[in-house]
Amino acid sequence: MNPEFGSLHALLKRRIQLISDHEFRDADATGHLAALQQVSELITSEHHRLKPILPGRLNHFLQQASFSKALEFIETETKAPANYPQES
Repeated sequence: MNPEFGSLHALLKRRIQLISDHEFRDADATGHLAALQQVSELITSEHHRLKPILPGRLNHFLQQASFSKALEFIETETKAPANYPQES
């Protein structure tokens, strides 16, 4: 994984964890929704910060809020910072 995307990766994983946390949702629906909103806002902020170096597909996934696809892309297809040459 490209180290530049570490924070975005963590935020995307956190969002998926929150979505699947039914116990939290059932115990505190308002708090659960607030936590989801907060992590979504942080993802948007990271997207804007990283936009100049994002691969096109990753940028597309983030623009479309396809966060599972964005996470998968980061984990499988980003290997080095965008300004470094890729190894052949």
